[in-house]
Amino acid sequence: MLEVETVSHDNRVGALAFDTLQKPVTNDDGQRASALRFGDGRVHALFAVLMLLSLNIEGFRNRQLRPLLAQMLGSQEDQITQGKMTYDLRRLRLHGLIERIETTHRYQLTKKGLGVVFIYQRTYARILRPLLSALCGGSTSANSPEAKALKHILSAIDTYIDDEAA
Repeated sequence: MLEVETVSHDNRVGALAFDTLQKPVTNDDGQRASALRFGDGRVHALFAVLMLLSLNIEGFRNRQLRPLLAQMLGSQEDQITQGKMTYDLRRLRLHGLIERIETTHRYQLTKKGLGVVFIYQRTYARILRPLLSALCGGSTSANSPEAKALKHILSAIDTYIDDEAA
């Protein structure tokens, strides 16, 4: 019981998991894959497509991913070559977010992958983008829910820092 409570309240576990995604990874066979950085437009587009394809029971293929990724990036499908898609699939696989379905050319999200994709997408779309819009003087007013939430979050952060520094 104590071990479970320690892990659930240990912020280092989450920090390590986040840092692992932000850095390149190398597997035991020497295959290297670049980072999946939070805030990278291609990574967010890729994750958005993976959320859509996660509902596919039989998994997804490289050729199913390409047109959807091109659409998310606002480019033509021929601008995303098969090589670029293979590169992205290797990155996702080596970071443990997808796995290949045996004896097929299909992939599926891992449990970790589904969680990471969901967290990245929700954090960006539901928290970061609206709050940065409120902070940077977007069309939201000072009385908007986003502006009020931003003030509340900044106040909570200041309180936390003051309490921890004392």
